Amino acid sequence: MTPQPYSTGPLTDTEQHRAAPPAEVGQAPEDRLVVERGRWITNWQPENSRFWEGPGRVTARINLIWSVFCEFLGFAVWQLWSVTVVFLPQVGFDLTTSQQFWLVSLPPLVGATLRVPYSFTVAMFGGRNWTIVSSLLLLIPTLAMAFSLGNPDTPTWVLFAIAAAAGFGGGNFASSMANITFFYPAKEKGAALGVNAAGGNLGVAVAQFTVPIVVTAFAFGTFQPNLPMAGIFWIPFILLATWGAWKYMHNLSHAKNDLKGSLSTLKEKHLWIIAVLYIGTFGSFMGFGSVFPTLINMTFPEFSSFQVLGAALSLAFMGPLVGSLARPYGGKLADRIGGARITALCFILMAGVTALVVLTLPMASFWIYLLLFLTLFTLTGIANGSSYRMIPLVFKLSVSADDRVGHERKASAALGLIGAVGGYGGFAIPQILNFSHNSTGGFDVAFWCFAAAYIGFAGLTWAVYMRPGTIFAKANV
Repeated sequence: MTPQPYSTGPLTDTEQHRAAPPAEVGQAPEDRLVVERGRWITNWQPENSRFWEGPGRVTARINLIWSVFCEFLGFAVWQLWSVTVVFLPQVGFDLTTSQQFWLVSLPPLVGATLRVPYSFTVAMFGGRNWTIVSSLLLLIPTLAMAFSLGNPDTPTWVLFAIAAAAGFGGGNFASSMANITFFYPAKEKGAALGVNAAGGNLGVAVAQFTVPIVVTAFAFGTFQPNLPMAGIFWIPFILLATWGAWKYMHNLSHAKNDLKGSLSTLKEKHLWIIAVLYIGTFGSFMGFGSVFPTLINMTFPEFSSFQVLGAALSLAFMGPLVGSLARPYGGKLADRIGGARITALCFILMAGVTALVVLTLPMASFWIYLLLFLTLFTLTGIANGSSYRMIPLVFKLSVSADDRVGHERKASAALGLIGAVGGYGGFAIPQILNFSHNSTGGFDVAFWCFAAAYIGFAGLTWAVYMRPGTIFAKANV
């Protein structure tokens, strides 16, 4: 068997047998999987129903499972500081309110920026190969937390550097989504990407639920949280994910395309339009997810944590949890009703909820406050799914048939690039809240700004993708 261009070298007879067993009488090429050295699949054809129902579906599912696990850990590490920062004053770290907001803002800022180069890593190195590397990079922020958070004399700039390193976890989303989209046929891409994204988003909720329990449960009888455990706890899981990616995932030879072709996506105006909308959807999920524990601690400190069997439990995790679980339903609703319609409706409702947060705050009711935020997180999750589902449809309609790159490759690159731009909302929201607090002593101005922005996002969605007479409205994008 002649090695494909992306094989690492000629195969031995034994390797050839493992990669592609000799076809039996009547066995067609689509009944088998050709895997060469380095776990490169050279005959991937998901649109071929016989191949897909044969080796294709099972192989895609295995890759999806390990992709979800690795991305889940990426999100968990990305958001470690959102909950850890609440405990820093308890162990002797002397930080201003502004410095605390910066600690929760830096990971989204770096993560969003890293998503740009991560969008092209699958094309450059292969999905399996980059998943291994990106998982190992998560050891940098977790080990750094383990070594630094036990000493309250650690300089603030070091804390900022470690928080920035947590941004490695944010980049994983772009490469993971770009990789999984190549594994599935068009009719199942939406569901697969929804599962992949939702599984990753759950990492935010799990981190915010787990870290308070771990740092207090491992306090070993002292009155101070054991903050190094916030990093140590994740290391065995990161090593397991890295091993799983190495052992079970695959690279796809046809996904290894040219960087120049992918970069041509940057010239598509709809990349930037949907990216702006994604700032309002995913950016809101990440921004409020990052800052929600701090908002509860500052607004309702008596409800910041509860003691359960000697361990601290925060309700802040419920926001990212419902947002993550709602994301697949956003994709399903988009398939049935239209992504633009669902996205615009969510923006309008999000504007109403943020306004209610301000109007009900004088009632000083934590439970109303929590209910409104859970509603807001649910809407961000639905809008995440619906807006992301629009990407392949918009590119299919807007990219000309004679485009040498093709709408599928451009849509694949756009998945990561749009996620990158949208991730900057995770930085903007905490900083807007920080500016509002420093300027007025409260958060009312920030929430009114958010409400106005959501109305603007809804108007943009209608004008571009719902306005009667456009090709997107006719296709019910």
